[in-house]
Amino acid sequence: MNEAMPIFLPGVPEDRIRAIFGRAAGNEIESGKFGSRQSSAALAANGFGWFLDRPAELPMFPPLADLPGPVSSVEVEREIRFPWSGGRHPWLDAVVETASHVIGIESKRYEPFRDRKHAEFADAYERDVWGERMDRWCAMRDQLRAEPRLYRHLDAAQLVKHAFALGTEAARSGANPVLLYLYAEPAGDKAPTDAECLAHRREIDHFAAQVTGDRVRFAACSWRGWLATFHGDAAGHAERLIEAFNP
Repeated sequence: MNEAMPIFLPGVPEDRIRAIFGRAAGNEIESGKFGSRQSSAALAANGFGWFLDRPAELPMFPPLADLPGPVSSVEVEREIRFPWSGGRHPWLDAVVETASHVIGIESKRYEPFRDRKHAEFADAYERDVWGERMDRWCAMRDQLRAEPRLYRHLDAAQLVKHAFALGTEAARSGANPVLLYLYAEPAGDKAPTDAECLAHRREIDHFAAQVTGDRVRFAACSWRGWLATFHGDAAGHAERLIEAFNP
């Protein structure tokens, strides 16, 4: 992959992706980040962008195989808003919807294996606005405020904020909210060690155990695990993703 030139795989609508990122916070394409060999945004945009016009072909994520299908819509780089107007609101790498569920996807590539994570929350997150059955997510927020370096690899504060936003979105739409953590374990240049990958997975499991049972369901799987379920024309797309991004 060229360091400076963004990559768009066959079947991914480049013009639409460029327009979407042009409206999004950060505009990673114009900033040059999208063209980096280590770009997480490029992996997510290509991975999900192929399904923008064929949402029903998107394979359900293995830990969510119990959800009723089919997928009715796929979006990339979508803002999910908190229950207030001002300030910053989360951007999800992708949002997948069915008739009954809204699934927000946070995709990671090299980020978990860079600097140690330090959780931070503004005072606004203390507001009692998150609705019923969010006690575990609120308890995780409180634990991270008390122990901001609880996790080394997992950006747990970001996940809590995404869950709060998804809960708000679901209250508006009546859908059942799900937060999916989709992570890569890259091979090749600057690849994490086996020990780092294992530590990351253990942190995911620990985090999941703390928030399971609340209104916003949390699930996690690897990019490779998800891509292995692709079939038909989508299987060719999975092969191209692996060749280009080695997730």
